Amino acid sequence: MRSAGILMPVTALPSPWGVGTLGTEARSFIDFLADAGQSIWQLLPIGPTSFGDSPYQSPSTFAGNPYLIDLDDLCAEGLLERDEYAGISWGDDPSQVDYGALYRERYGVLRCAVRRLLATRRDDFDAFCARERAWLDDYALFMAIKDAGGGAALSAWDEPLRMREPEALERAARELAGEVAFWKAVQCLFFEQWGRLRAYAHDRGIRLMGDMPIYVAEDSADLWAHPDQFQLDEELRPTEVAGCPPDGFSATGQLWGNPLFAWDRMEADGFPWWIGRIRFQLGLYDILRIDHFRGFDSYFAIPAGAETAAGGRWRPGPGKALFDAIERELGACPIVAEDLGFLTPSVYELLEYTGCPGMKVLQFAFDSRDGGGRVYQPHAYTRHCVAYVGTHDNDTALGWLESADPADVALAREYLHLDPEEGEGWGMMRAIWSSVADTAIAMMPDVLGLGGEARINTPSTLGGNWCWRALPGYTTPELAQRLHRQMELYERLPERR
Repeated sequence: MRSAGILMPVTALPSPWGVGTLGTEARSFIDFLADAGQSIWQLLPIGPTSFGDSPYQSPSTFAGNPYLIDLDDLCAEGLLERDEYAGISWGDDPSQVDYGALYRERYGVLRCAVRRLLATRRDDFDAFCARERAWLDDYALFMAIKDAGGGAALSAWDEPLRMREPEALERAARELAGEVAFWKAVQCLFFEQWGRLRAYAHDRGIRLMGDMPIYVAEDSADLWAHPDQFQLDEELRPTEVAGCPPDGFSATGQLWGNPLFAWDRMEADGFPWWIGRIRFQLGLYDILRIDHFRGFDSYFAIPAGAETAAGGRWRPGPGKALFDAIERELGACPIVAEDLGFLTPSVYELLEYTGCPGMKVLQFAFDSRDGGGRVYQPHAYTRHCVAYVGTHDNDTALGWLESADPADVALAREYLHLDPEEGEGWGMMRAIWSSVADTAIAMMPDVLGLGGEARINTPSTLGGNWCWRALPGYTTPELAQRLHRQMELYERLPERR
């Protein structure tokens, strides 16, 4: 069935409190999607962020981002008083997330809510802790130790704690018991709100597409609690790290720095860590996009300590064995494969074997820096794919038309019959909506007709990313009606209950 959706980070929603949240504006966005004839809300990862503010570098692959907890909803529940958060400066620019202000101020407010939660709804808290014990205990202790150490990275912890010596862990759990309870309670608040939001989306006929990074951060509870799952030395430090080789966008490649998985050990054990991770994510979302899918076929390994990715090399990944194990345990999973980047015949073979739809990015059809070429042009699409104009790592449609090579832009304008009267960004979205792709996802900045100022992320750069926010009033009935008409024309309207 043909469908369409919009990519919009939760952080980019308007709110008076510095960042988009899971509250009123998220529900209003779901209403907009339903009115606009959409079926899918695609999100970026919703885990906690750390250095660089990237949702792809999180201290946990399971935890939710505390910044996304809606303060007004907590107030309505009696867990906050409005004057505990309304008088705080959450940033000077409503079009940008001020992560520094959030880091300084948000946790103090959440402590007020946690105190009331633990005092009035202890049974709910205890039930949540019991249900999520498999990851929550380690995460909460990790965060408590980290906070007690002034935010120091795991690599800088005292050896007994870093190496998880039992006596050191017992002492930390005892001395930091109050802080451990705080971090657990924050997750309880997050997942209560997430559950309500997902139910609201389902009531309006909207499916949530999540986004799972293939890798986890070195400074994470995942590595600390499961070091045997990673390629580490005797000091539990990565021997090689993840990234991408040089390409047309970066002469030195991308150095992500994530620890690499010990795939041989994982396979010998039957991949339980991965199966648990996928099961958890599919409990949150209706569809799961897995970032950097090609890393399952082969992955780029860069020597630890290298300054760039130029000295890395390709190594074999788990391939079909991982997906066989996942299907045995979980059945067929609604997974979308982010199959972008340097692809080989074996990557295509793995994609076909799994049956996961891949991605087609319209900008790559014309951008000579990428070399994607005709496979990304709509006439070459097959039905079993998800089509985009661009993703969060690309410029907006109008930003691309302004910044790309003039010859590339000229070809795009000719091929797509772009018309300023229609709006050139809308002409690019029309191309994916009218294609045979089963699913077409537009970025909200493109729907709003915004330029490069609304770009979400520029890979291989630090600072200024993940900050864009829509301003209040960004959705209107007229905009919903325009989108709805496009869905009618190209037969992407959902069957509403």
